[in-house]
Amino acid sequence: MRHGNFTRAAAELHLTQSAISRQVAQLERFLGKKLFERGPRALSLTVSGQQYAEQIQRLLIDCAEATESVMRRKGGTELTVAASSGVARLWLAPRLSRLRAEHPDVQFRLVVNDSLTSLVDTSFDVALYYLREGPPQGLAAQRLYDEEVMAVCAPAYLRRRRLSVTDLPGETLLVLEDAQRQWMSWPAWLAQNGLAKARLRHTLVSNSYPMLVQLATEGHGIALGWRHMIDGCLEDGSLVRACEASATLGGGYYALWQRDRVETSVARTFRLWLLQQSGRTG
Repeated sequence: MRHGNFTRAAAELHLTQSAISRQVAQLERFLGKKLFERGPRALSLTVSGQQYAEQIQRLLIDCAEATESVMRRKGGTELTVAASSGVARLWLAPRLSRLRAEHPDVQFRLVVNDSLTSLVDTSFDVALYYLREGPPQGLAAQRLYDEEVMAVCAPAYLRRRRLSVTDLPGETLLVLEDAQRQWMSWPAWLAQNGLAKARLRHTLVSNSYPMLVQLATEGHGIALGWRHMIDGCLEDGSLVRACEASATLGGGYYALWQRDRVETSVARTFRLWLLQQSGRTG
C-alpha cells in the first residue's frame, strides 16, 4: 500500500517481486475481494483494499506498541540516538550534560555510525545526520540546521595574517577522505568562491572529521568547518575563520526516525528538544 509497487515492497521485505505478487493474489482469493488495481506503472487500492488496509494498519500499530512496551527494558525511558561521528563529538556531546539534567530519568544509548546507507538496518529511536538529498527509504526527516561551510584554523596558524580565498590553495588544507560523498570537498568549496581549477599544494588527509577538527585546533592546517557543528570551537577561541568566505550545497542537518516504527514519548520529547536547540518551531 505504501509503495504502490510490488518491486519496492519486495526489496523492503527482502523477498522477490514474484513472491510478493503471489502472496497478495492468495490473500485476494482468501478474502474473495480484489485489493489492488494493477496498472502498467503502479498499483492503486480498490475501495475494499483501502478499507482493509486501514483496519489492518491499526492492528499492526497496536501490535507494534505492545511489542515496544515489552522490549523496553527501562520501562519506556531508554532512548537510542544514532549519529555520525562529527555530529556526536562536536554537537551532541557538549550538550549532553544539559540534556541529561533536563531529563534525568532517561537512559541514553549513543550509536556512532558514519554510514548513512546502513542506518535503516540500525536499531535507533532518533538519528542526527547531514543530508544533501532526501532521507534513505523508510526514514522520515525533520530539518534542524541549514548548511554553511567556512574555512577554519587555529589562531596561531594564521600568525596574524589576513587570508583571502585566493591564498588558500597555497596553504596546508585538511582534507576529509571521500567516505561521505555528499559532504562538501575543498575543490567544491573553492569553486563556489571563484577558484574552479585551483591546485591544492599541501594537504593532510583523514577519514575522520573529528580528527580533522582536532588537527586544525592544533595548528596543522585549515579545515572546512560546518556551522553549528564547530560553533563551540569558534566560541572558545580554539578555531577562528581563516577568511570571510563561506559556501553551501543546499544540505542541512536533520533528525531522522523510522517511518513504520511507533514513536515513543521519550523519542518525541527528544525531537522537540532538538527543535528547541535549533531554534525551529517544527
